[in-house]
Amino acid sequence: MSHAATELIIEAGHTERNYWRDLFRYRELFYFLAWRDVLVRYKQTVIGILWAVLRPLLTMIVFTFVFSRIAKLPADGIPYPVMVFGAMLPWQLFAQSLSEGSGSLINNANLISKVYFPRLIVPASAVIVSFVDFAISMVLLAVIMAIYRVWVGVPILMLPVFTLLALLASAGAGIWLAALNVKYRDFRYVVPFIVQFGFFVSPVGFSSALVPEKWRLLYDFNPMVGVIDGFRWSVSNGRSAFPQQSLLLSLITIVILLVSGIWYFRKTERTFADVI
Repeated sequence: MSHAATELIIEAGHTERNYWRDLFRYRELFYFLAWRDVLVRYKQTVIGILWAVLRPLLTMIVFTFVFSRIAKLPADGIPYPVMVFGAMLPWQLFAQSLSEGSGSLINNANLISKVYFPRLIVPASAVIVSFVDFAISMVLLAVIMAIYRVWVGVPILMLPVFTLLALLASAGAGIWLAALNVKYRDFRYVVPFIVQFGFFVSPVGFSSALVPEKWRLLYDFNPMVGVIDGFRWSVSNGRSAFPQQSLLLSLITIVILLVSGIWYFRKTERTFADVI
């Protein structure tokens, strides 16, 4: 008596049209990956979540000493520590999300090669770790603002918008780099350079008002310029100028990054399990 072999085939739903529905169906996997990354990040660390505040705090101290005390750079009517720390938080959120997202597919190679689920869940879940750091650092920002007597007002209501834009900017760039990193492993060396270069061409330690007018249009296409300047405007109760032009151009750049990133990711997603 012979028995026919049974073959189990895991496929992407019944049709390709179910992909976006599957993103919702697999939301528990999203929560699991995000929570796992949070636990792994702080596991076996001596000071744990304090790393989330030490990095921006130490950067703020160095920048305040170098740019404010030595270089005497202006701060647009905001205490320099508040100006720098208020810029460090959205930048750190962007930079960490980009770094985590770009390597997320490689770090989850075993899962991707064995089980079907919408792969977009992987880089999307990677940003949650950075958001936890961001939320912790926001508490320290509130303390620094209280010390320097910078009180919040109506502009603080825009803070979630600028936070979301930072996440979307990192998601767009991270999705691009995550897909490219699977096919071209050299991109893992490119990401630290992008983060470092972006740090110096973004208004983290200085005011955007210092940028010469002839370079301002090109400068404003940096997606983090409008986000950082908007974040400062929000937490300083409007003491700095509202970044109308840079915010518009940043928004355009973010949308282009996000749409094109998802398009390229979906185009190459079928090959991930084969080449990873």
